[in-house]
Amino acid sequence: MKSVLNVILNVVWLVLAGIPLALGYVAAGLICFVLIVTIPWGVASFRIANYVLWPFGRTVVDKPSAGLGSALGNVVWILVAGIWLVIGHIATAIGLAVTIVGIPLAIANIKIIPVTLAPLGKRIVPSDAVFARW
Repeated sequence: MKSVLNVILNVVWLVLAGIPLALGYVAAGLICFVLIVTIPWGVASFRIANYVLWPFGRTVVDKPSAGLGSALGNVVWILVAGIWLVIGHIATAIGLAVTIVGIPLAIANIKIIPVTLAPLGKRIVPSDAVFARW
């Protein structure tokens, strides 16, 4: 039953929020790849675009091996693209929260903001694997 609900939520999410948000991440990723030095941020951006397309049933966990480099990289990301993507999430959440059906999707949208601000040093895993060893 849980997986059926995840599929239903993901399909509604895809239509109402997933595609526009994922396009924002893809645009940021392409810009990062063009600049060459910022390719690691581009890879992270594409990873989040995939997550934003189909978020229900998956979650974000910290990589235990992430260190100072990831933290410094996240500061650069926030200044270059993170703020703009967060604004997109907030605007989408406000639009979704207008309807009763959209409220759970708006809440999910807000929950994605932390990985939007700090994508380096994160891993996207199935929700049921959160307690598994990575």
